[in-house]
Amino acid sequence: MSSSGAAHLSEGPIDIGLIREAARKELLKLLDRCGGTKALVWDLPLTERFSLIVEFSLLKEHGVQRMFSLTGGKLNDSDVRHIIFVTRPEVDAMNLIAQNIQKEVREKKFHIFFVPSKSFQCKQRLEELGVANSLESIEEFRLDIVPLDYDVLSMELPNSLSDRLIHEDYSSVYLVARALNGLQRQFGTIQEIHGAGHYARAVCDYLKKISYENGDNENNAQPQINRLVILDRTLDFISPLVTQLTYEGLIDEAYGIHNATGQFPSERFFSNKKPEEETKSDKKVMLTSKDELFQDLRDKNFNAVGPVLKSKTKQIKEKYDERHDVNSVREMKDYVKNLPKMQEDKASLANHTSIAELIKEFTDTESFLDTINLEQELLNGIGTDKISQYIEDCLFRKEPITKVLRLLCLQCLTNNGLKPKVFEYYKKEIIHTYGFEHIITIRNLEKAGLLQPPWKLWNYNTIRKSLRLVVEEINEKDPKDIAYVHSGYAPLSARLMQIFSHPGWRSIEEVFRLLPGSVMSPVVTDEDSKKKWKGSLGSSRDTIVTLVFFIGGVTYAEISALRFLSDFETGGPKEEYVIATTSIINGNSMIKSFVESCNTKSA
Repeated sequence: MSSSGAAHLSEGPIDIGLIREAARKELLKLLDRCGGTKALVWDLPLTERFSLIVEFSLLKEHGVQRMFSLTGGKLNDSDVRHIIFVTRPEVDAMNLIAQNIQKEVREKKFHIFFVPSKSFQCKQRLEELGVANSLESIEEFRLDIVPLDYDVLSMELPNSLSDRLIHEDYSSVYLVARALNGLQRQFGTIQEIHGAGHYARAVCDYLKKISYENGDNENNAQPQINRLVILDRTLDFISPLVTQLTYEGLIDEAYGIHNATGQFPSERFFSNKKPEEETKSDKKVMLTSKDELFQDLRDKNFNAVGPVLKSKTKQIKEKYDERHDVNSVREMKDYVKNLPKMQEDKASLANHTSIAELIKEFTDTESFLDTINLEQELLNGIGTDKISQYIEDCLFRKEPITKVLRLLCLQCLTNNGLKPKVFEYYKKEIIHTYGFEHIITIRNLEKAGLLQPPWKLWNYNTIRKSLRLVVEEINEKDPKDIAYVHSGYAPLSARLMQIFSHPGWRSIEEVFRLLPGSVMSPVVTDEDSKKKWKGSLGSSRDTIVTLVFFIGGVTYAEISALRFLSDFETGGPKEEYVIATTSIINGNSMIKSFVESCNTKSA
């Protein structure tokens, strides 16, 4: 069972709350090894991730008195006995840690907790800086994967795709296998493993090796996950490039969602307060199924959000109006008993009404509408072979380079590569507009397979028609096809999962020859555990639980499409999907990872 505040994590196909509980116990065990008072010094990107598994009140119970962000120079004075640095294994962080240790005048015991794994390079850097002997201990906290919601797990490795494709750093492939091994130890051996894309087989091989080394072949836990499907992001670059049009997807496009939290302009949420009472900091809103209204809205096309909010407003008003019909003490007690829930619902409605208004303003802009129009043309194979007037206009206005490159990559992929003359024109204009350093950016995108065909046999039009990726008639308010998440385009990855479920990937072998990477032969991990699973539920199997693991990131629109497939009646056993990923991405963040990594390397 999940602890208080995380009960929603137990409401999915498997009890994901157990992952959170295991991580909490391991963290507290590490903390308790440092007896006495403690201060935690956080590598900033880790703070929100840790907030998903542990509260500060619980840390206080285990001796944590102060918390600081990891920055250079001297730490603030504190009377604690232990200073614990919680950091990613990055060399730059070691430089900051060394400064903190060297400038500390009081006698302290210093510790480092590496997340998710130790690094030889980091240890070597600490020795070079002369602080290795000042460390009481160096620990490894294997927070390989964190639950974002009842059916979504993320490793929070935002640069895993660019690291692998540009810098040939394949450590994330091993970490994926290690995360999967942890899931198997928690939920039992997965009977069938399938995969598609360049690195699906590598993950499977690593998983087998890790399981053997850990003696997990003797795992007697009852299997709760029936099938694992590993999808490499390089299999489908188009879906992240297309603008997401679900409620959750648009929040991510406009404002970003990080560790299940969105940040919005605070002034839009404090209309009843005086100006002096308003805060300048952003309004943070948790975006999980713990919020019932968000659970209803998240997977809907944005055009279907308004009617839901209107209906919810009417329901809440009717509940509050019931006070006028109270005629007895008992009825009054019942009304008062329900009041906290009504107030919670009202606050949630106010939040999502404000968010929906912000998203409406975003989607009503001329820039947004023109972008959607160009995307729809490109996805339909219209004007893909010539210089786009709209992309030219974006270059002229010097719009964010991520937006320009996102559209350019989409044009390239839908045209099976750009004509040399067209490509050279775009390249010249980008360098002229944004600077010479982006010669490397363009080279990165070419190397990744975004600004050139990702595979020698790639043919978008054949793939589009064979998999019915573009659907002409879409009812956005009452959808019958996963294409509703992009108002007419079905994410290729989700369509593959739909076909995987029925009639099976063998029915599209010719299509797979056009896609990057190969389909790995199914692996049956353990015949005995397979029999145990079948026998444990009687003669019929009502539900099949499939874990879909995206190596290189997944979008909220793809997650919504998979949830839609879970709810869609096929006439066979019910399909339940659990989605795991190296990170949650959108088109901007995916493109930006290549731009940023190029700047980092060229600095």
